[in-house]
Amino acid sequence: MAAVSVLKPFRRPRLWLGLWAAALLAVIVVCLVPPPPLELPQHSDKLEHLLAYAILAAGAVQLFPRGRGLWMAGGGLVLMGVLLEFAQGELTSTRMADPADALANTVGVVLGLSTALTPWRDALLKVEGGDG
Repeated sequence: MAAVSVLKPFRRPRLWLGLWAAALLAVIVVCLVPPPPLELPQHSDKLEHLLAYAILAAGAVQLFPRGRGLWMAGGGLVLMGVLLEFAQGELTSTRMADPADALANTVGVVLGLSTALTPWRDALLKVEGGDG
């Protein structure tokens, strides 16, 4: 229950935290499995990285109140992006580490965290009917 107490006052905090954790796991898996055989424009994967991490960070804004918990989530996402790039280079034979991907991940985190400065920062809390 301690981990749930750092969240915003949701009626179903475990549900929202679980969905966010599932999204984190999905990004980890997608980054480590062999890529699909698609022909994409050069460097278009950078936009994918940016969007994925922006969505994860915006999700953190929805879950955590401003302050230490949100900063820790953002820092954790940046660290996850960097470590996944190392893992792609060291643990897979179908992917390669790319510092530009790590940079795109970090920019995505910054963009997602910036939603904390908007009126949308408590959208999930309001939708759920919590104490927003």
